[in-house]
Amino acid sequence: MKKNVSFIIIAIIIATSSVGLRSFFVPQYVAAATQQEIDELNKKISEGRDKITELQKSIDEVNKKIAEKRTEAVSLSNQLAIIDNQLTQTELDIQMNQTKLDTLTLEIQELTIGITDKQEDIARQQMMLSELVRTLHYEHNKKYIEIIAAYDNFSDFYSRIQYIKSIEADLGQSAKSIRLSKEELEQKKIETEARKKTFEKTKELLENRKRDLDEQSKYKSSLLGQTRSSELTFKALETNLKAQFKQVENEIVAVEQQVRKKLAQNNALQGVTDTEALLSWPTQSRYITAYFHDESYPYRYIYEHPAIDIRAAHGTPVGAAKAGYVARARTCTTATCYAYVMIAHEGGITTVYGHLSKITVQEDDFVSRGEVIGYSGATPGTVGAGPFTTGPHLHFEVRKNGIPANPLNYLVKDW
Repeated sequence: MKKNVSFIIIAIIIATSSVGLRSFFVPQYVAAATQQEIDELNKKISEGRDKITELQKSIDEVNKKIAEKRTEAVSLSNQLAIIDNQLTQTELDIQMNQTKLDTLTLEIQELTIGITDKQEDIARQQMMLSELVRTLHYEHNKKYIEIIAAYDNFSDFYSRIQYIKSIEADLGQSAKSIRLSKEELEQKKIETEARKKTFEKTKELLENRKRDLDEQSKYKSSLLGQTRSSELTFKALETNLKAQFKQVENEIVAVEQQVRKKLAQNNALQGVTDTEALLSWPTQSRYITAYFHDESYPYRYIYEHPAIDIRAAHGTPVGAAKAGYVARARTCTTATCYAYVMIAHEGGITTVYGHLSKITVQEDDFVSRGEVIGYSGATPGTVGAGPFTTGPHLHFEVRKNGIPANPLNYLVKDW
C-alpha cells in the first residue's frame, strides 16, 4: 500500500506529540530548565518586593521623627537631630532605590527569558506550518482515483479524507496561534524597553541621592564647626543669618519697587518682544535639590525657601529665563556676600538668580531669553556664595508682583 512520504512525516510528528497537533502549535509547557530558571527569578523578585515593603516602613518611621522634631523649638540639638534623621532617610532612600533597581533587573531577565522562549516557539510553529502547507498542496494536487487506489477499502479512504480536513483545521488554528504569539512578543519587547528606561531613571536618581547625602553630611559638619556644639553660639548664628536674609530680602523688594516704577514711567518693557508666557530653565540641569518652601531645606529654621535650587556645577553658565531688564546685579568679593542678579520682565514677573560666582551683565541692561547673565557658584567658602549654601547650585526665584511664587508653575515643561 502506497503512502505519501510527507504525510507519513506529519503523522509521525503528530503521533509522538503528548497531546496531539494542536498542543504542539500552542505549547502548554515550558522546558524544565527554563521553568526552573524562571521560578528562581520569581523567588528573588518576591524577596526584593518584600525588602522594598520593609524599607518603606523604615522610611515612614524616619519621616515621622523628622515631622516631630520640626514641631519642637529650634535649637542646635534639634537641628542636628533633624539632619541626622534626614541623613538616615536619604540612606534608606538609596537602599530603596537600589533594591528597586535590582528587582527591576531580575524582572527584565525574566522577561528576556520569556521572549527568547516565545521566539523559539514561533520558529517551531513556522517550521511545522511550512511542512503542513507543502503536504496539503501535494494532497490537493492528486486526483481522487490516485488516492482511492492507494487504499485497500473505502473506509481507509474516508478516514484519510477526514484526516486531511483535520489538518486543514489545524492549519488555520496554527496560523492564528503564530499571529497571537507575534503580537505577544511585540508587546513584551515594548515592556522591556519601558523597563529599561525606568532602570536608567532609577539609576540616575540613585546617583543624585548619593550626592545629596554627601551635601547633607557637609552641612552637618559645617553647622558643628560654626557652633562648636554650643547652644549659645548656635543662637548667635541663627540671629546673624536671619539678619542677613532680611537684609537681602528687603533689598530685593525695594529695588523691584523702584525699578517697576521707573519702567512704568518710561514704558521701557513695552519694547520687549518676548511674549512667550512660560520661562526657560536658566541652566541645562533640571535636577532640583530643594523645592519651593521645601520642608527638608537645611535653613528652614531661618526662613521659608522662596525658590528652587537647581544642581549646577560651579561655573555653569546661567541664562536669563526670559527677556527683560536687569534691575540688580549684586557682585561680591567675599564668600559671605550673596551675589545675585534680578531681572524684571513684563506682566509683573521678576526672576532672581542667586549664589553667582561671576556676573556678566550690568544694571539697566536689557537681556534676551537665554542670554548668559553669569555663572553659578554656591560652593561654600567661594566668592559670592553667601551664608545660605551647602553645595554648588543655582538659587532660582520667581516673583509675581513682588510675591515669591513656585518657579515650577512658570518654567516650561521641556523634560
